[in-house]
Amino acid sequence: MNISILGSGVVGRTISTKMTAIGHNVFLASRDIQETKSREKFAEWFANNNAVQLLEYKDIPADTDIFINCTQGEGSVAALQAIGKDKLENKIILDIANPLDFSKGMPPSLFISNTDSLGEQIQREFSKSKVVKGLNTMNCHIMMNPSIVPGDHNIFLSADDSKAKREVTALLVSVGWKETNIIDLGDISTARGTEMILPIWLRLWGALGTADFNFHIAKK
Repeated sequence: MNISILGSGVVGRTISTKMTAIGHNVFLASRDIQETKSREKFAEWFANNNAVQLLEYKDIPADTDIFINCTQGEGSVAALQAIGKDKLENKIILDIANPLDFSKGMPPSLFISNTDSLGEQIQREFSKSKVVKGLNTMNCHIMMNPSIVPGDHNIFLSADDSKAKREVTALLVSVGWKETNIIDLGDISTARGTEMILPIWLRLWGALGTADFNFHIAKK
């Protein structure tokens, strides 16, 4: 598949590395290629991942099969707008961003909660796309390597389009997730719940001293 990943930070790079390793054609999108290449950590990573094609948002190819949004939540809609609604029409957008507000430092607050979600805002803005919220409740290394955390633990998916959820599920299984550990929460409005997990996730990170953990839903 052709997979376009929005955001050149550690999340986008981690996902790009994995998607390339399992055989996908990967485009990594950035607002400004030259600025991105000038970053020391990115340059070091890019030198070892030259199969990944670095593009600006506007240059992402129209034949992309799945878009993965790894941008900071406050810039997600603008980044997708820069790609163009025509390229996103009828395409899956796997949205893993969270509506985190860092304006007052750490820990961040949420700039959307309770009655709306970032996932819903993206779906409304790109009404002809198929937005799937998922992977936003864990560290990026666990996203692409679930064996970091021993035993069973879960991913939550939210989307209006059931076929899109099945396609994202197949992609997740291909990177090592058990299908039985992927929980379909329902329509895109259920993204409100997973985005609001972030305040407790951030505090667990501080309490545990590591981000290498995930949520496991146990039921009778």
